[in-house]
Amino acid sequence: MSDPVLVIERLAAGGSGVGRVDGTVCFVPFTAPGDRLRVRITARKRSWMQGELLELLEPSPLRTEPPCPAFGRCGGCDWQHLRYDAQCRAKQGLLGDALQRIAGMSSPPVEETVAAPNPYGYRARAQFKLFSTDSGLTAGFFRRGSHLVIDLPEGCPVVTPAINAAMLRLRPLLTTVPDRDRIPQVSVEEGVGGVVAVVHYIGQQQERLVRLLSEWKQELELAGFFVQSGRKETLTRVFGDANLVYTVPSGGDASAEVSLAYGIGGFSQVNRQQNRTMVELVRRLLALEPSGRLLDFYCGNGNLSLPLATQVADLLGVEEYAPSVTSAIDNARQLRVNNSTFKCCNAADELQRLVAAGERFEAVVLDPPRSGAADLVLGLAALGAARLVYVSCDPATFARDAALLESRKYHLVRAIPLDMFPHTAHLETVALFLKQ
Repeated sequence: MSDPVLVIERLAAGGSGVGRVDGTVCFVPFTAPGDRLRVRITARKRSWMQGELLELLEPSPLRTEPPCPAFGRCGGCDWQHLRYDAQCRAKQGLLGDALQRIAGMSSPPVEETVAAPNPYGYRARAQFKLFSTDSGLTAGFFRRGSHLVIDLPEGCPVVTPAINAAMLRLRPLLTTVPDRDRIPQVSVEEGVGGVVAVVHYIGQQQERLVRLLSEWKQELELAGFFVQSGRKETLTRVFGDANLVYTVPSGGDASAEVSLAYGIGGFSQVNRQQNRTMVELVRRLLALEPSGRLLDFYCGNGNLSLPLATQVADLLGVEEYAPSVTSAIDNARQLRVNNSTFKCCNAADELQRLVAAGERFEAVVLDPPRSGAADLVLGLAALGAARLVYVSCDPATFARDAALLESRKYHLVRAIPLDMFPHTAHLETVALFLKQ
């Protein structure tokens, strides 16, 4: 069979374009709706094919020139070749498609995607992979589908300028480390106080490395510098604070802000601007009452609920990762929030305990991991909450859980795609369910 020609109709959840070859669906990466192209078939399954772009015969008007020279080779971005407005429309379509296919909703209430104010320079955390040879040091990200490191000597266009600047200062210094081949990765993260870097080290001379890194304090202009030799518990301070701080809108005053902290290695949203938008969306959708009780499942460091604590009589946060619970408690103390309790436990187990105790809540917010919350949502109705806001990072598991919530008389009334990760196929969803 000769290399077929096809037209890309839409974008799929993984980021590839979708066309048809003799009626069979064909997925082709780095294509745009409206492209007419010639492909090489690289995989054949019973109901679909995988193709590789050979020749772009007629480019789509939705295309644009990618600013990153590594795009297409680097495993980070999927859609730098797409105009940003087209990316946002595609994400709206991906969410609607998931709710139709998986949740069985004929007309899901999916709204327009909330676009990022800055599609580039937004990522406040990055893990730069390192590869050392006799001729020098390669620092960048893995090549797509491999563990080969693509060198990014000028930095990455999606990470913040401060992180790129920090890596440019750090890179030549790392070449002077005697056993630099034992440093596979450097994690760099930006907070209000500046940039913090963690050198991941798998060698046997950690004390020597810490002494060497401490000599670079003035040259690096970092807010913190650490060495990690294994799991997160092995973090060793070179200098600086082990907490990062960011700001979000205060629930009591849209023009005011509160500061939240989390420990290095803990979870936080990498797009600080869109996280602020998400916190504000959650506040609006919950429509909290001063006399009500708010329950926050998978609460992390209190990102979604602590800014709203002044709007309710009582706040309960539940999180299984102990360092995040410690951060939430510390944040509540710093904000002088006296009506909050944070528990370190499994969400489903805590729900069972709350139901058995006859506890009631007027509003619930949950922000589960990518796997969703199927073990939790079926029991939520017993808490009596009139409003439930579900924040999801995966349309497929969200659609599955939305169907489960509908079976428990929670009706999906708003589903808002939020573009937390421009130039990728990933999207965040903020959704409101009302008890019928």
